Amino acid sequence: MQKEKLAWAVSLILIAMLAVQLPGSMPARDEDYAFVRTLVDIHRQVATRYVEDVSAEKLRQGAIDGMLNQLDPYTVYVPPQEQKAFDQMLDGSFEGVGIQLNQQDDGRIEVVTPIDDSPAFKAGVMAGDVLLKVDGTSVADKRLPDVIKLIQGKVGSEVSLRLRRGKEDLDLTMPRQQVVVPTIKGYQRNADNTWNYFVDRNEKFAYIRITQFTADTHEKFKQVIDKLLADGMKGLVMDLRFNPGGRLDSATEIVDLFVDQGVIVSTRGRSRPEETIFAHADGTLPKFPLVVLVNGSSASAAEVVAGSLKDNHRALIIGSRTYGKGSVQELIPLEQGSGELKMTVAYYYLPSGRLVHRRKDATDWGVIPQIQVNVDPAAEQKIFRERYQTELFHKPGTAPSIAPATQPYGADIQLQRAVESIMALTVLQNTQGPVNATQPTTQPEEAVEASAPE
Repeated sequence: MQKEKLAWAVSLILIAMLAVQLPGSMPARDEDYAFVRTLVDIHRQVATRYVEDVSAEKLRQGAIDGMLNQLDPYTVYVPPQEQKAFDQMLDGSFEGVGIQLNQQDDGRIEVVTPIDDSPAFKAGVMAGDVLLKVDGTSVADKRLPDVIKLIQGKVGSEVSLRLRRGKEDLDLTMPRQQVVVPTIKGYQRNADNTWNYFVDRNEKFAYIRITQFTADTHEKFKQVIDKLLADGMKGLVMDLRFNPGGRLDSATEIVDLFVDQGVIVSTRGRSRPEETIFAHADGTLPKFPLVVLVNGSSASAAEVVAGSLKDNHRALIIGSRTYGKGSVQELIPLEQGSGELKMTVAYYYLPSGRLVHRRKDATDWGVIPQIQVNVDPAAEQKIFRERYQTELFHKPGTAPSIAPATQPYGADIQLQRAVESIMALTVLQNTQGPVNATQPTTQPEEAVEASAPE
C-alpha cells in the first residue's frame, strides 16, 4: 500500500511539472494534460502491480521510444549520458591516441594502422608494431577491449606504449587528445604512407574519396584540389560511395567550388520557412572534367553533392541509385539537462525540384546516375574491402597493392568506367574547348549490370 501511495505521489509531481512546461493554447494544453495523465497512470499501474519489478529507467525510455517509433528512423532521443559520444560521432572525432588495433589468433595485439596526424602517428607508431605494455602493464593474455581501456584516458594526459618492431622493442609516449578522423582520402598510399591522389599519373587523372562530411571536410578537400591543380590535374573522380552524409554546410561548400551560380539545394519543412542555398562565383575552381561515383550507400549530404552537381550540369554521375535519405535533422536540447532530440525538420530538394528523400511507397527517390553501373552485393562488398585496404598504413618494406596488373582497378568496375569517362571528357574538351561535364538530364540513361571479376 505504501509503495502504491509513493508511486501515485511521484505521478502527481510529474503531472504538475509537465503542466508548467507544456506550451500552446488552452485546448491544446488540455489535450496534452489528458495524454500525460494517461501516461503517468499507466506508469503507476505498472510500477505497483506488474508481476515483476521493472526498471523505472526502462519504462521511461520505452515510453519515449514508443512515441518516436511512429516517426522516421532518423528522429531519436539521446539521453544525457550519451550526448558527448553522440556529438563527437557527428563531428567525426573521438578521444584517444588514434591507433587501430587487432588481436591475432595467438593473442598478440598488433597495430593495424595509426590515423593520419593523430598522437600515435606523430609519436612514430607504425603498422605491424606489436603492443607489449601500456604504462608498464603487460597486455599479454588480455582481451582487446581491456587493452583499449588501458590506452584510453583523460584528454591531456599521456600514455606510454612499449612496442615490438621486428626484433627491436620501443617505448613511445604520446598525449591523449581529441582525434579527428580524416574524411579526405586518395587512391592508395605511397611508400612513405602519404596519399597518392592520382588514379592515372601519366594522364593526370586524380581521385578523391570523401568518407563523410564533417566540419573540416571542405577545407581539407580544397587543400588537396589546389595541390593537384598545381601538379597539372586534368580531370577528377570524386568518390562518394559508402558515404553516409554528415553536415549540409560542408556539402554545399564543396558544391560551391564547382558551380559559380544558381541553386545548390533548398530545404523545406512543415514548421520552418524554405531556405535556398545559392552558389557564388568567388572561389570557383577552373573547369575540368568531373565524375562523381555513387552507390546505394551514398546518403544524405552525399546525395546533395551528387544531385546538385548533376542538376547544374557540372559532373557526370556514375554508379547506382543512391540511398534516398534526403532529410534534415536538427539537434534540440531538452529542458533541465534531460538530453537532446535529433529530429527530422525538413527535406532536401535539388535544383531541379527533385525530392531526394525516399518516402513510404515512393517509386522515385535519390540520385539516379547518368551512367548506371550496377554491381551485385557480393561485388560491392569486395569493392568496399579493397577501398578499405588502401586506408591502412602498410608495414615497412612492403608496398600497397589493391589490384593485379591485369585488372588495374581490382573488382572496381565502377571506378574503371569513371576513369574511361574522364578520358573521353578530356578528349572532348581538348577538341571542342571547355564543355559541361554532363549532358542534359533529359538524355537517356545507360544501365550496365556487372559483378566482380574473379
